Amino acid sequence: MENQEINNDFAFDKQNYKLIVFGIATMVIGYVLMIGGGSEDSNEFSYELFSVTRIYVAPLLILVGLGVVGWGIMKKVK
Repeated sequence: MENQEINNDFAFDKQNYKLIVFGIATMVIGYVLMIGGGSEDSNEFSYELFSVTRIYVAPLLILVGLGVVGWGIMKKVK
């Protein structure tokens, strides 16, 4: 049998996992901010649906979270 070297290097480092978890947490916060806004009575229209938080902040947090997760995956291990 030949001498084969076993490579025990992992694909991700501790910092990569931290970035991925931070990105996922940011996306979850964005999705939670989108929840709600409907009216309790189905015959009434609620303008709370179009709040700045639901229209701008939450999608921005989701996009930032996706970017951080992508960065965490693509970052080179030292």
